[in-house]
Amino acid sequence: MRAGETTASPQRSGKLPAGGMYEELIEVDGVPLRVAVRPGKGRPLLLFNGIGASLDLLKPIIDALDGIEIIIYDMPGIGGSPPLLIPKRFAGLARLTAKLLDTLGYTRPVNVAGISWGGALAQEFALRFPERSNRLVLCATSAGAVALPAKPGVLRHMITPRRYIQRGYLRRVGPILYGGEVRVRPQLLTKNTNFNFKPSVRGYLYQLAAGMGWTSAHRLPGLQAPTLIMAGDDDPIMPLVNMRLLSWLIPKSNLHVVRGGGHLFLVLRAHESAGIIKRFLNERRYDGTDPRDY
Repeated sequence: MRAGETTASPQRSGKLPAGGMYEELIEVDGVPLRVAVRPGKGRPLLLFNGIGASLDLLKPIIDALDGIEIIIYDMPGIGGSPPLLIPKRFAGLARLTAKLLDTLGYTRPVNVAGISWGGALAQEFALRFPERSNRLVLCATSAGAVALPAKPGVLRHMITPRRYIQRGYLRRVGPILYGGEVRVRPQLLTKNTNFNFKPSVRGYLYQLAAGMGWTSAHRLPGLQAPTLIMAGDDDPIMPLVNMRLLSWLIPKSNLHVVRGGGHLFLVLRAHESAGIIKRFLNERRYDGTDPRDY
C-alpha cells in the first residue's frame, strides 16, 4: 500500500460549498462530529483549527493546498458538532481524533497540521500517537503553560466567543487581536474569512478548559516527527518568542517567519503559506530519505 492510501473511504453524503470536499456527521466513541474530507493524492493532511473556529474558516488554506487530501473536523460544540456533556482535555481529544481516523479507515501515518489552539492539539496528537504522525506543521501556536502570554488587552477578548457572534465586535477588536494585515485592512476579516458558524458558549469554554495548565515543553525534545513551525512577526495572540521556543525544543524542526504576518496569516496569506507547507511536506527527510517512501 502506498503512502496516503486508506483501507476505507468516508461515506460521502454531501458536498461543502468549498467544492470538492465531502462532509457528514459521524459518531465517534459516542461523540457526533462534523467531519469533512477533501480527496487528493499522496499522504493525507489532518488539520486542527483554532479555538472557536469551524472548519469553514480554513477554506482559503484548504483550497490553496490543492491536490493534497485533507481531513478536518469541527471540535465538539463548534460549527456543526454538538457540544459534549463533559469536557475533554487535550489527551482525550487526541484519542478521539485517533478513533476518528480509525472510523474513516486511515490506517497509515498522516501528516498533521494545527493553527493556534489547534497547534497545541496537533502537538498532543503527535506526541501521544507518534506511530500515526508523519510530519508536523505548527502555526501561530505554543508549548502551552510555559508560553509568553499575550498582553492583557488581547487576552480579555479571547475568554469569550463574542467575536464569532457579533460582527460589529469582530470589526472593532479584530486589529487588536489578529495584527498583521488586519491592522491596516480590518475589512479582510469580513471579506476573506468565514466567521459565520457560531460556536456554542459551552463548546468554546470547554476548548479553553482543554488546554488549562497543559504544556508540551518537557516532551517536545523526544518528538521525532520532522516539524515545520510557522509564525507571524506581528501576532498579538501568539508572540513570536513562543515559536522560537518550539523550534529550540523540537529536534527535527525549522522555523519560518512570515514577515508582516498576523495571527491569521494561514488564512489571509493562504497561497504563500500553502507553498511553504507543500515544499516541507514534499522535501526529503533529515536522514535523506524521500517522504514518498513512508
